[in-house]
Amino acid sequence: MLNIFLLRHGQTAWNADNNRYCGRSDISLTARGIQQAEAVKAQLRHITFDGVYSSPLERAFMTANIATGVHVKKDNRLIEADFGEWEQKTKEEFIAEDPSLWHNWMADPASHRAGGTGETGMEIVTRVDDFFNELRRKHTSGNILVAAHNGVNRLYLAYKLGMPLRNYRMLVQDNASITMFTLAADGAFTLEHLNSKF
Repeated sequence: MLNIFLLRHGQTAWNADNNRYCGRSDISLTARGIQQAEAVKAQLRHITFDGVYSSPLERAFMTANIATGVHVKKDNRLIEADFGEWEQKTKEEFIAEDPSLWHNWMADPASHRAGGTGETGMEIVTRVDDFFNELRRKHTSGNILVAAHNGVNRLYLAYKLGMPLRNYRMLVQDNASITMFTLAADGAFTLEHLNSKF
């Protein structure tokens, strides 16, 4: 059985700015984000990790480094969603510009592109699921920490829980919180903890 500790990165300046959409923008952690990552390290001090993986973006990579203190492998499949025209804007700003894009995304993110020109929900889920399937073949058991992002984490979880992707926003993952799940050898997914502090 593989134990996955899915970690959302610590706070960035854009998270603090009314949740401005970072997406693929490579924003670093704030001082508070660094403190959050250090708190995760204290929370996980009793766990030995057999592997640590991260999105290539600095905010996730830095969080994983601080939280574990071990070698972190970057994987492009864990990068945050491409939010298209929503990148660098708050939800209020981009809805005011074109409310139909948000309406379409919320009704069916599986087939609509985020921000009109970004990824579809299914494109995101497919690449993240591919990462975890490969991970399961590499590590048949043990503890693995994966540091990624709010959008990709919630969409993947919704998919694995059999939820319509339009419900992904019902799942909460705060900055520097951990969602823990198991992957069996046959790929069976079991959610153990959601948005947790260990």
